[in-house]
Amino acid sequence: MIIVHNQHPKRRFPSKTAIRTIETVLKDQETKRGIAVVFVGHAHMRSVNRKFLNHDSSTDVIAFPFRDDTWPDGELYVNLDSAQRQAREYRVAFTEEVRRLLIHGTLHLLGYSDASRAGRSRMRKLEDKYLRMCQ
Repeated sequence: MIIVHNQHPKRRFPSKTAIRTIETVLKDQETKRGIAVVFVGHAHMRSVNRKFLNHDSSTDVIAFPFRDDTWPDGELYVNLDSAQRQAREYRVAFTEEVRRLLIHGTLHLLGYSDASRAGRSRMRKLEDKYLRMCQ
């Protein structure tokens, strides 16, 4: 089960699109997970980053996998302000950039890491694959 909370003060992203995007990844990875997605802005993301990761800055996506038997199995915080800026910077649609962040965060919840060059390359290839599958 995937649930979506839009907590951004102005921007919205369709819950159905978010759910379909994450389901595409989970189905292809042959796993089922309960994921809570929270769409936020810079201020909220900075607060989450500071509180849980001791980083005094905003970021585009944060994934929190949960290791116990609670539901959900993990949470994704997606910064819609960053997605809007990055969409302009990379010259892609806002929807595509948000989908990429959802995919990226979901891959982290599944154990993928981008801490190394090889890990970043692997994740980028999977992001591209899942973006194509979502079109």
